[in-house]
Amino acid sequence: MNRKFWLLRGLKFVVFAALFVALAGYVTMRLWNWLVPELFHGPAISLAQTYGLLLLSRLLVGFRGGHGGGWAARRHAWKQRIAAKMEHLSPEERESLRAKMERRCGPGWLRHRAAEAAPTS
Repeated sequence: MNRKFWLLRGLKFVVFAALFVALAGYVTMRLWNWLVPELFHGPAISLAQTYGLLLLSRLLVGFRGGHGGGWAARRHAWKQRIAAKMEHLSPEERESLRAKMERRCGPGWLRHRAAEAAPTS
């Protein structure tokens, strides 16, 4: 592609990124100055303080949003914990837990149960 095309594309990205950061800071400042002084008797903050607050929150929570992976990783970890707990249960306790989960979670548990009951050859 043309060098001029990439230069314009990069410039457009920088402009939109700067606009997004400015808008996010402004909205955060307005929300803070609207809610915190009235609800908690806290101070009003400037735009520079807002950017500092946003940076501090990112440092404390983490740049990935504080999650140890996406929903698939959390689902996989949950399944492993449940499987580990069910290993130590007697067959009667397993059946009781399955019945309880069917009542709480719906028919999704029935599919897993049918797959377990199906003979494997």
